[in-house]
Amino acid sequence: MSTTPGTFPPRWPVPPAPPAHDPVLFARAMRDMRLTWRARGVLAELAVGYTPGQEPTISDLVSLTRDERLAAEGREAFRKAVAELRSLRYLSPDATTASGVGERLVVDLAPATEACLIPQI
Repeated sequence: MSTTPGTFPPRWPVPPAPPAHDPVLFARAMRDMRLTWRARGVLAELAVGYTPGQEPTISDLVSLTRDERLAAEGREAFRKAVAELRSLRYLSPDATTASGVGERLVVDLAPATEACLIPQI
């Protein structure tokens, strides 16, 4: 990836292809009323934002400085959203980092089959 003078390559590269997630499950997850808007944003970020094997750890994301986060919400808000997603099983620990230290989380959209959607009237 080339950069212009005064810029740096991104810490986490943008994936060259869309993720292999089922688009229907992803859409259901994004409309799951059991999730707060904040949690849906974190889920979308983790589901589509990284090349497999190059995902940041939760510690990496939480430790971003205020300057690096720009308009993003704070650390505690991020932690709460991750806890919410884990409680509904959208995120689970990667078996290789199950100790929790520098933990990577695996996105699973299967809970979207049980999503609470707003009914059509």
